[in-house]
Amino acid sequence: MIRNATRSGTGKAREVLNRIAEMIAENGIGVGDRLPPETELAKALGVGRSTVREALQAWQSLGIVTRNKGAGTVLRAPITTSSLHLPIAITLEAQSLQRMLEVRRPLEADAVRLATLRATDRQRHEIMTSCYKLMDIWRSGQDWRQADHAFHATIHEATGNPLYKQLVDQLQGAFHSVYEAPLGEPMLGTDTIPLHIEMAEAICAGDPDRAAELMHKITDLTGRDVEKIIGDGADA
Repeated sequence: MIRNATRSGTGKAREVLNRIAEMIAENGIGVGDRLPPETELAKALGVGRSTVREALQAWQSLGIVTRNKGAGTVLRAPITTSSLHLPIAITLEAQSLQRMLEVRRPLEADAVRLATLRATDRQRHEIMTSCYKLMDIWRSGQDWRQADHAFHATIHEATGNPLYKQLVDQLQGAFHSVYEAPLGEPMLGTDTIPLHIEMAEAICAGDPDRAAELMHKITDLTGRDVEKIIGDGADA
């Protein structure tokens, strides 16, 4: 039997997941272990079963749990109190973001390489146009996230394979369904924006190796930003 949570519920998926994470750590539930039934979690948290179900579905999309009608909900990623400085919720969020970046890194690099080799003149023009728009928005200090998404979408289209966009959208959608502002930083990855124009130019110049190298740098820089935030939290 899982111990009762001490905080009142808010009905928001992120808050519910944070509290479930705390309960998992407190009760020593490990990878491969089954979580309590939704009804028990809902009672312990003081929320409706549908709220718990929605929250766990978000975790399933992030690979933190698997859910099967017969087997129940099984934990697939560790949730512990290993850090004395960071809340469990922040640690879990950072780990989820790092796992997403690990999957996106080769996926995005392959997409950039294929786009470089396959893009038509029209698609190259669209890639550069969307990149200029991204740069303008970034330089003006506005929220550049939508423009960044549109820029990468032009690259995915140029691959000729719609699965690239579909897979990346699924990864981003799963993460941002819970974490709207990753680690409290809505503009996480701002330092990578100047590299986007170099990558767009490499694509249009027909240099797949250079384009893929720059895509790797972009994802690596974002990963280092995550590590820095974690480190700053640990030092606080």
